[in-house]
Amino acid sequence: MSAVVGIDLGGSKIALGLVNAENAILARRRIDTVAEAGLDNVITRIAEQVASLRRELPKGQAITAVGIGAPGPVDHISGDLLTLVNLPGISNTPFRRVLSQRLGLPVALDHDAKVAALGEFHFGAGKKRDSMIYIVIGTGVGAAIIYEGRLIYGESNTAGESGHMTIDPNGHPCHCGSRGCLEAYTSGPALSRHYATATGEHIDGAQLAQRAQAGDRAALQVLNEAGRALGIAAASLAMTLNIELFVIGGSVAQAGDLLLKPARETLPGYAFKAVSARVRLRASQLGEDGAILGAAWLARARSKLG
Repeated sequence: MSAVVGIDLGGSKIALGLVNAENAILARRRIDTVAEAGLDNVITRIAEQVASLRRELPKGQAITAVGIGAPGPVDHISGDLLTLVNLPGISNTPFRRVLSQRLGLPVALDHDAKVAALGEFHFGAGKKRDSMIYIVIGTGVGAAIIYEGRLIYGESNTAGESGHMTIDPNGHPCHCGSRGCLEAYTSGPALSRHYATATGEHIDGAQLAQRAQAGDRAALQVLNEAGRALGIAAASLAMTLNIELFVIGGSVAQAGDLLLKPARETLPGYAFKAVSARVRLRASQLGEDGAILGAAWLARARSKLG
């Protein structure tokens, strides 16, 4: 019996999971990223954690492959990390190749949103579906499109940049330089900024969700506006792609129906009735485990392809 390791490479933390043949996470490790220390340092510490996880396996079992979800942009074919604004110490590096050489194992690497989408599609909210759109809302907003079981990359590997879909051309300014982007309404920093504008108080996204659940009117209004923006974006994607299941993940999605209810109510106003009636918006079932399980699935799938 073989196991694989799924890795979620984040801006501040790296989460690793040892995943068995039944897709259960047997053991976990978590370390700081410390990207500024450079590629060799990060690779060395990941390799140490993989070795630690190997010792958790029953006798006779082995780790056969490793999968990684990394913040974009990435080249999913070569496994290179490209220009990562938040991880300059490991930007523009052949991350997959170096880690594979260090471990002596096949390594697969892809964009973290796509990897988390694979987890939800195969083991979570998208299980038993043919197609799905996964939208992850956290510090930024990204998406992954799975059509008939396959990830869609687009012609230049940028399919899924839904965070910069225009919701309102006269809307809130976005850090990308445009206005009215979905990210300018729904990301964690955007929610905090809008709450501060309304109240003068600065809180993070998790605190905002807690206050909304406790009935804070300003917090409820901010989440309602974010949900409406999400509903408009989902309507446009549904009309364009005719995919019916949307799974919403990321830290902001932990607000649950406080975010999803206004999205569901808004969507029918921006799509044909025949389309909107079939669309379902669901919260992620796997949470942070989605990235680990998706990376594990990717490791197995790509190692079989050689």
